[in-house]
Amino acid sequence: MKPLYPLRFEPIFKHNLWGGQRLPGYLNRTPPHDNAIGEAWVVSDVEGSLSRVADGPLEGTTLRELLAADATRILGNATAPQGKFPLLLKFIDARQELSVQVHPNDEQAAKLGPGMFGKTEAWVVLDSCVQTSRLYAGFAHGISADCFRKALRDKTTPNTLHSFTPKQGDCLFLEAGTVHAIGANLLIFEVQQTSDITYRLYDWDRVDSQTGKPRQLHIEEGLAASDFGRGPCNPVRPNVQESEGVRREGLVKCEYFTLDRLTSRVPFRVGAKQECRAIVCVAGSGEIEWRGHRSTIATGDTVLLPAEVGEATCIPDREIVVMECGIAK
Repeated sequence: MKPLYPLRFEPIFKHNLWGGQRLPGYLNRTPPHDNAIGEAWVVSDVEGSLSRVADGPLEGTTLRELLAADATRILGNATAPQGKFPLLLKFIDARQELSVQVHPNDEQAAKLGPGMFGKTEAWVVLDSCVQTSRLYAGFAHGISADCFRKALRDKTTPNTLHSFTPKQGDCLFLEAGTVHAIGANLLIFEVQQTSDITYRLYDWDRVDSQTGKPRQLHIEEGLAASDFGRGPCNPVRPNVQESEGVRREGLVKCEYFTLDRLTSRVPFRVGAKQECRAIVCVAGSGEIEWRGHRSTIATGDTVLLPAEVGEATCIPDREIVVMECGIAK
């Protein structure tokens, strides 16, 4: 394999009826079509949507091929379950509400076939509309499976969910089994397990303009995957540390990934020795420096630091805000 370096991948844009047209501009790309784009997958090893290196000596190589050549150089001591990169990173542009949905855990997903994983995820709100935006996360207090079934029949599902008006910067951690929905007029960054299993429970009674029919629901599968013992889910309270002009907020640390937010006007370290980290710029611009080399980073950019690269330095132009995603060992 050729020497590794901070890797950038071509975004994979996904058409969704609830999406908008903000993501190509946010990621500094030309819109691939005029249809609504709901998601941009920026690091993916999901079957059928494999990330390809965007530049440098490894341009065109898929993330799967890099792992197959030597996973240790990419992941260090972290594992590649079934030979796959363990995390999926994406941006979401919700012009309309997403469906009320739920994702299975690992045990439930494994019953669907080999290579299937559950989906625990975390969101960070990048932009919202205080007049209309809502996040739905977990059941309201006292909601049982029977109550929820009745609400599905009566088309009052949103009333059974905990919801709130999000503000920019909010982070929400959603374990598999948490029923949830993203409301309208929200721009979100998401990190999750490498999984694309979604059970729709309610879709706001809308019709797909391309088919003229409602989208498929997965009531029984979704109810089986729903954790009715889990109540309201609220934004996390960051563990904040400030040192030498750098603000580090610990947002999530779970069995699958870690998520931190770093804000600074001065150079600071990103990554860690012999560990794989993804650096996602959500505000500002600057440069990434490693082993005497530099490359630019700006809002919307995602840079994967392979374990072989390890640590690097982020040098802001002014103030920069980056999300740092790590893989749990």
